[in-house]
Amino acid sequence: MSSNTTPDSGRRSLLQATLAAASAPLFIRHAFAADAGLRFAVGLASGCPRPGGMVLWTRLTGDDLPPQAEVSWELAEDEAFSRIAASGLEQAVADDAHSVHAEPSGLKPDRWYWYRFSALGARSGIGRTRTAPALDADVQQLRFAIASCQRWDHGRYAAWADMAKQDLDLVLFLGDYIYENAASSNASASGPAPRVHLGGLCRTLPDYRQRYAQYKSDPALQAMHARAPWLIIWDDHEVDNDWAGASSQGLELDFPARRAAAAKAYWEHLPFPKALRPSGFDLRIHQRYDWGKLARLIALDCRQYRDPQVCPKPGRGGSNTLSVQDCPAFLDPKRSLLGAAQEQWLAQSWDAQRPWNLLAQSTLMAQMNWQDKPDQPRVHWTDGWDGYGPARGRLLQGLVAKKLPNAVVLGGDVHANYVCDLKLDFNHANSAVVATEFCGTSISSQGLDQQRIDRARPHNPHIRYGRSDQHGYMSFVLQAGGLQAELRTVRELWLADSAVDVSTRFAVAAGQPGAQPL
Repeated sequence: MSSNTTPDSGRRSLLQATLAAASAPLFIRHAFAADAGLRFAVGLASGCPRPGGMVLWTRLTGDDLPPQAEVSWELAEDEAFSRIAASGLEQAVADDAHSVHAEPSGLKPDRWYWYRFSALGARSGIGRTRTAPALDADVQQLRFAIASCQRWDHGRYAAWADMAKQDLDLVLFLGDYIYENAASSNASASGPAPRVHLGGLCRTLPDYRQRYAQYKSDPALQAMHARAPWLIIWDDHEVDNDWAGASSQGLELDFPARRAAAAKAYWEHLPFPKALRPSGFDLRIHQRYDWGKLARLIALDCRQYRDPQVCPKPGRGGSNTLSVQDCPAFLDPKRSLLGAAQEQWLAQSWDAQRPWNLLAQSTLMAQMNWQDKPDQPRVHWTDGWDGYGPARGRLLQGLVAKKLPNAVVLGGDVHANYVCDLKLDFNHANSAVVATEFCGTSISSQGLDQQRIDRARPHNPHIRYGRSDQHGYMSFVLQAGGLQAELRTVRELWLADSAVDVSTRFAVAAGQPGAQPL
């Protein structure tokens, strides 16, 4: 930063320019600095919070970057950086898209910090992050949000702008951070889509890198990354629609190379530890975190280890929607969505000592029967948990066997808000509710016609709420005695500064699985 420019005045000048260009909300000032535009154009982020540290991320930008550049970072106990808690140097190299994954350690648990980067004579904006509470700490509450599915050419990011105004401890992003698709012809009500994807279908490492850079250029997304730490898992569109393990939707012979490129770009652009840098296409994203004595958070990988979907359309891989009668493989107990090793890891990860277990995974877990005619065979979508029914049963049986005080499943993927009762047998009304599910809608990605869900609801009585005509996110407050959920919905999807409404609220009382409307 120039010696003639103060941090506040420089930040204001860039913010004014950003507001004029992108209608960004005022609270993003902390995500920008006067000289951050060239070298830190995709912002900064933090993630994977532990009691003693977290991951700090950025990526250097600019056409004239050297093959290797030194990047310094600072982490402070105050926003003015007068009390430095940790600092260090990292090497940003071209082989990793000049990304930086700094990992401060030895920090105080359960407190907020501020961080920034410097490189090549430029300084980044300021981000805010925090450590998790100590493992044995009595924690009063955890404030968090879940979000997913932010397709660039389906809408603006008013949901992120609204979320950045909230005082959250943590963001759980549950998949589809980017979409691999080429530019589409999707249009808004007033005409052609106001923004489109750069480039064609992502297949190579440069393709995926360009797509992440485009998404991360959005000021509202940058602001939310700079506001709080994230825990992140992927779904399909970070690689290819409906991919499953070694299989792509198009049954590509070169899919292993494409999958490796996608995994590499994913790690490069998000706040994951250095140790997770992928070797080939293997990237372990399933992890567990503890929030003091209050909650165990478990994050799953629902793509990398799964068996291919049953009964695909002729000549293709990927999903289909058909009846159990027409596809007996629905009931094959050998098939897995998580893979045998991850299933075993999950069974060992449940924590009956903490009052709450939160399971972060990428799609709707409750059964959804799309049959709208009485006394006809059930109809299911094969890409979700319905395509792996026996595996879902094993998961739910496992949490019952552990006698967990309270289990809540969190999901995304389906571009609709669902609040559901989870049962061992969805087809019997007297089957006990064993857990609660909140499956959040998309940030921007378009969903099904609401009438289709309305027709299906009578055949799915365990689904307490289902709305595909809503976009936004879910916000939660977790305390020992209960969980409260607020479904926040964007009013105008193509307005970056759209109002955001509270569509409804639910509560889950400790010891009583099943959400109740407030």
